[in-house]
Amino acid sequence: MQEVELISFRLNGKDVSVDAPEEADLLYVLLNDLRVNGSKLGCGRAQCGSCTVLLDGEAIRSCVTPTKAAEGLEVTTLEGLTTDGRPSRLQQAFIDEQAAQCGYCTAGIIMEAHALLERNPHPTDADVRSALQGNLCRCGTHNRVVRAVLRAANEA
Repeated sequence: MQEVELISFRLNGKDVSVDAPEEADLLYVLLNDLRVNGSKLGCGRAQCGSCTVLLDGEAIRSCVTPTKAAEGLEVTTLEGLTTDGRPSRLQQAFIDEQAAQCGYCTAGIIMEAHALLERNPHPTDADVRSALQGNLCRCGTHNRVVRAVLRAANEA
């Protein structure tokens, strides 16, 4: 029988506590226990980026991050970027540039891009492409994604 542990952290600005099995990955807890659905399970091996969330501002792959790693920290998901139900500047740039096709990878890409813009508010095209190289998109919207990130940076 797996041991269950009470784990507390801030999720999108709110304190949460969850009973999680010792081995539970953060993505599993976000989706199944906390019902936060922006992050997606893609590969389950930290190779596609669909599950990317921010842990104290750093982009991480939540499909391989133990929930215990979030103890006492801030977890930000796509839902946490909105203000009063309105998309963030970056989210709006993705909408304006039509930078999503099927949308499955989009949350992870936006979270990785958000972390980039926090580190580097005025990235170059090459900076954006480098930062997002670990986020896979089968629909081929990469050029629109890069334009969206650059647009958000320029509108800051």
